[in-house]
Amino acid sequence: MKYKTLKGLQDILPPDILIWQHIETISRDIFKIYGYQEIRLPILESTDIFIRSIGETSDIVEKEMYTFQDKGGRSITLRPEGTASFVRAYVEHHLYNNAVPQKYYYMGPMFRYERPQAYRYRQFYQIGAEAMGIEDPKLDAELISMLARILNGAGLENLNFEITSIGCKHCRPAYKNALKNFLQSKLNGFCGDCQRRFEINPLRILDCKVPDCIASRHGSPPVIDYLCEECKGHFDGLKHYLKMLRVPHTINPNLVRGLDYYTKTAFEVTSESLGSQKAVAAGGRYDGLVNEFGGPPAPGIGFAIGMERIVPLIKDSLKKSEYPDLFICPIGPEESEEALILAEQLRENGLWIEINYDKSSLKSQMRKAGRLGARNVIVLGEDELKKREVVVKDMMSGTEVKTSIDIQELIKAIKA
Repeated sequence: MKYKTLKGLQDILPPDILIWQHIETISRDIFKIYGYQEIRLPILESTDIFIRSIGETSDIVEKEMYTFQDKGGRSITLRPEGTASFVRAYVEHHLYNNAVPQKYYYMGPMFRYERPQAYRYRQFYQIGAEAMGIEDPKLDAELISMLARILNGAGLENLNFEITSIGCKHCRPAYKNALKNFLQSKLNGFCGDCQRRFEINPLRILDCKVPDCIASRHGSPPVIDYLCEECKGHFDGLKHYLKMLRVPHTINPNLVRGLDYYTKTAFEVTSESLGSQKAVAAGGRYDGLVNEFGGPPAPGIGFAIGMERIVPLIKDSLKKSEYPDLFICPIGPEESEEALILAEQLRENGLWIEINYDKSSLKSQMRKAGRLGARNVIVLGEDELKKREVVVKDMMSGTEVKTSIDIQELIKAIKA
């Protein structure tokens, strides 16, 4: 019987894993200089957490969540996104009592039952960041600038930063009415889901991916035309501070986030190199979500980076390859023991060392070194041990350097 990964899942293997590690390292380094601390969240959560935050009429809740009954009869869901889990932890552990701003980041898998396609998996990985306690648009601009720094640092180029404001509970009712008036005469052109959502939550129609629905809603009124004075001032501030921080961006009045908890700022980063799945990162402000979860009023803003979306964009440009710095070929049992000790001493100095473990011939050992891609090789025989000297052979150029077995001298020869 042949075992395979489940549909929509993937194994991440070398050498691709090196790209993932590169992105994660860059992200951690940049989070640190902005004052973000890591938080690790459970993969399983109570289903109510996502229904309450994401919205009952969203595609995620209606169609995509992995939800099941556990042995205690409770409804459990594999997390489809990170913000709801984070806010649950934020409230549960009273993190709002810490000094503001409170800044956190997380990395890990999310789960959505979707039709698998290029760059879209049922188990997918995100790097997320959340900043809490500050309403000022300076924080919004700083967070977007940090995101740009992470993506640029990872090696991504030619990205589009799109921003908008989707209003708040005070100005959104007027926009909903305007949207319903516009869509009323076009309802027959929408799918069944959108026709049902027209009465419950018409904003969900703007997020539908069905081609007929996209065509039917063309020309719908932009939400930024209906912003209250507070939201308009916040959006003007965001644009001003992004310009100050020299973050290139465009205003997309039709940008809609697929989650109900967003207020005011919403943004998306896209690349034309990915085809239809062009979003590589997205986020927004969610000033009322902590209160919804039973905590005190606490404004928040965050983003998520889709790992599967950005890895293909830097896969060809990132030439970093990992190969052993040295392969040691011992000739005989005494030399094999010496090779084991020597390898450990070199590893203590940060070098990747491989040795031959069995009684292979020298020719066979050299073939092993070649298959591993070792940059250098030394042969450790009776004469080498007696003289305490070895010849370091560069496997790429074929050049050879004689050096002492003294660790520091050997390291110099390997690095040279």
